[in-house]
Amino acid sequence: MRVDVNGTKLWFDIDGTGLEPDGDEMRPRPTVVLLHGGPGGFDHSYFKPDFSRLARIAQVVYLDLPGHGRSDWGPAEQWTFEEAGDDVRAFCDVLDIVDPIVLGHSFGGPVAIAYAARHPDHPAALILQSTMALFDLDRVVEGFRQMADDEVADIVRRSYLGDDTVTPEEWDRCWQLFGGWVPGAVEKARIPRNQELNVAGGELMLRFDLRPALGQVRCPTLISVGGLDPITPTWAAEEMVAHLPDEIGRLDVVDGAGHFPWRDSPARYWSSIEGFITSIGWPAGPKEG
Repeated sequence: MRVDVNGTKLWFDIDGTGLEPDGDEMRPRPTVVLLHGGPGGFDHSYFKPDFSRLARIAQVVYLDLPGHGRSDWGPAEQWTFEEAGDDVRAFCDVLDIVDPIVLGHSFGGPVAIAYAARHPDHPAALILQSTMALFDLDRVVEGFRQMADDEVADIVRRSYLGDDTVTPEEWDRCWQLFGGWVPGAVEKARIPRNQELNVAGGELMLRFDLRPALGQVRCPTLISVGGLDPITPTWAAEEMVAHLPDEIGRLDVVDGAGHFPWRDSPARYWSSIEGFITSIGWPAGPKEG
């Protein structure tokens, strides 16, 4: 399905109901909005079928971010986290989604941060999954060096600096270190790839800093990270918690998992995520601050 949001057609899909029978009433259920990674090379599809299990406790909305997947693409050089965050708010308004729980994974995490900072009274909660508020390339490269070797570290640096001489075979050596499971050829074949945004988004990653924006967030926020994730490491998760207002942030490190912890350690991961969703007291009340 596609819907017009601020003049852009955004693609979305839904698992689960927004209302369920409760005696002689229909009771509303929370809505979880999923924001996928990127830039340009991913869409909602790698969340499936795993995240459909959340339909037991919530309505699940899969959104292709602007410039990604089956949503309209537009000029890649104009893409920003802030405008994408505004589009998340407008998307919810168009679909009449109230008090959403927004989960941003990887590149979707900064979108979720920008959304919650610019619209602090809108979300019921955030889940910042395997992501960061600042991409510190030097520290990331050093992490890959410690995990593998100098050659892999050099490939990672070259790739994130936009060196188009990095071959698929070279990058695959790095990609396989992202965790026990990573999207492979079959999963990637399902995704329309926006190469222009992949380049522009990669450049954006080298200069964005949303740490100050975290101070504007007012809703309960779970920061979840795989303990073995080399691209959004535990130090990045700890840094995000430190920049959130007091008492709204929770850090959960999923031991033995990488960048896709729901695949690497499913029992541990889903216990944490489902526990957080059921603990926030939906629908949300007034935000702190």
